[in-house]
Amino acid sequence: MKKDQVKDCEDVISSMEFIVENINEVIKLLDREAIICMLQKILGGERVFLMGAGRSGLVAKAFAMRLMHLGFTVYVVGETTTPAVRPQDVVIAISGSGETRSIADLGKIVKDIGSTLITVTSKKESTLGKISDIAMILPSKTKNDHDVGGSLEKSMRGDYKNSPPLGTAFEITSLVFLDSVIAQLITLTGASEAELKSRHTNIE
Repeated sequence: MKKDQVKDCEDVISSMEFIVENINEVIKLLDREAIICMLQKILGGERVFLMGAGRSGLVAKAFAMRLMHLGFTVYVVGETTTPAVRPQDVVIAISGSGETRSIADLGKIVKDIGSTLITVTSKKESTLGKISDIAMILPSKTKNDHDVGGSLEKSMRGDYKNSPPLGTAFEITSLVFLDSVIAQLITLTGASEAELKSRHTNIE
């Protein structure tokens, strides 16, 4: 398609509306007790490890970066400088389906080690959801879903002509959720904007 054939941007607007509505629905369904337990584990752990594959892996890195800004000792699983996980550590997995083979297999290893496993997923009954100490459920469309109900039903009914593809809804929802967790951690630790800024990289 040539650039002069672009006549409107309705799919951009409808996709944004779709994402916002999905996030609003997820907020209503959040398990607040699970969030509190997640916060307690992060604050009580010796170190925090993040893992995820594909775009969920990018969300994991974004969360790891903010934890670093807050002064946590944090690593991303798979990086060459990531050390061995120990029982007193907290490992956070991000997987929309909860079945991503590489992450699910690593989750089992985490449990064998005796570390705390927290999973951010849309599927409570998934492999990761079942083995996790805390399963933070964010009901959203994943790349393997055809119909997950809720606001996503509008997509099936044609109310949204072209909704975001594959696991976009989960990935964006998990990013918003985890950045909101950071906001709560800022309050709990009493960290200031200046402190966060002081830890931001100065060689980029």
